[in-house]
Amino acid sequence: MTDRMARLDRLLSLVHALVDRSEGMTLDDMAAHINVNRRTAERMRDIIMMHFDLEPIVEGRTKRWRIAGKLGRMFTRPNAEELAALQAEVVGYRAADQHARADILANLLNKIRGALDGPTRARTAPDFEALAQIQRIFIPAGPGIPVAPDILAAAQNAIMAGVMLEFDYQAEGKAVAEWRRVVPYGLVHGALSYLVGKQPDNDMPPAFYRLDRMRNAKVSDMLGAIPSDFELDKWMAKSFGIWREDEYDVVLRVKPSAVKRAQEWRFHPHQQMEQDGAELVIHFQAGGLRELAEHLFTWGGEIVIEEPLALRDIMIERLEAARVSVSR
Repeated sequence: MTDRMARLDRLLSLVHALVDRSEGMTLDDMAAHINVNRRTAERMRDIIMMHFDLEPIVEGRTKRWRIAGKLGRMFTRPNAEELAALQAEVVGYRAADQHARADILANLLNKIRGALDGPTRARTAPDFEALAQIQRIFIPAGPGIPVAPDILAAAQNAIMAGVMLEFDYQAEGKAVAEWRRVVPYGLVHGALSYLVGKQPDNDMPPAFYRLDRMRNAKVSDMLGAIPSDFELDKWMAKSFGIWREDEYDVVLRVKPSAVKRAQEWRFHPHQQMEQDGAELVIHFQAGGLRELAEHLFTWGGEIVIEEPLALRDIMIERLEAARVSVSR
């Protein structure tokens, strides 16, 4: 993409953002959204103001702007690349046996394509079909357990209604399912789908519940709204994976041969990296040491565990288990 095309792309992206964000955007918000400095964002705002009804919103000493009303169809019409990207997600979820999620996205895709006028649908169809054939989501080896659509729907409805969710739950290692009533805090999707829920009758923190292990889920008539100070992303960042435990200060030292690979790797959303000579030191805070140890196992000795000692102990345990399995 040429510099001129890149500038036009940023300008159109900012136009869409000013329409989508009903609360408006500050100049700093605009600069961050299109990755430019504040002065450039100010010039772009002035250009947009010449062509759109850019409405100022003043809150104390803060000033925001938004585009009043809606953009015309020419600005909101999806293109073949966007439609094919959505189709790839549908195919990916189906390949992972997550048909409930696939059905939701497939319905969205059908609605979007159905809303296109005849000429637009005919024009985008060849490119959409071509791109849909050559794009796939990689599905790594792992569990592939489908979630019943009624379970997913019940969890979503409970969250939207601000009430509790009731279900029978067969936890790992349990022979019999047990009844649960939880306040639903959120849904997390991946190789498996989880409900983040908190039991209202104790002081235990929220926990993960696998949707595929739920049966007879129904929306309760008891109120159970998500606390206003709960942030799903922040809560998830307290653990390396799914397993929940107290956070540890994790310090990993990467050997020179793996520094480039590690610099392109995301170990944790709040990781910090520091160059130390030819080596790289990675810091973050998280629980889930067993999952972290199993991941570090794949680096083949290229990463040295400096902290915590508990992570070293778990790694030694996993290495010994691997040695025993190979020697049999």
